[in-house]
Amino acid sequence: MSLDFTHKPNYFLYAQLIIRHIEGYVKKHPETNNAIFDLRDIYQIFQQDLPSTTTNLNAILNIADEYTVDTISGDQKIISSYNIDASNNSLLIDFNADALSALRDGKRINEPHGNHYQ
Repeated sequence: MSLDFTHKPNYFLYAQLIIRHIEGYVKKHPETNNAIFDLRDIYQIFQQDLPSTTTNLNAILNIADEYTVDTISGDQKIISSYNIDASNNSLLIDFNADALSALRDGKRINEPHGNHYQ
């Protein structure tokens, strides 16, 4: 018996999508220090890919929290912490204040290098 898996998620693509969503959110809500996203919204961002929104979400967020922004203090991670609350169907993200300030000032987001990821 052989099981063929057809779902091949692209974690780096989904991490990029969520970071771009966060970037837009921060521009719309400039006073924010954290965000609570409904997992149904994440499902739409991930182009209705249910495994990536559920089972693989933690792995995707592990990549997303490696994105940085140039600040006066050097590169700072955008995401300081996150929590997936399955019972409330939500994702809580706390942001690094220095990174948010630099992001609001138009600084470029630095992506993690896919070949050097731990």
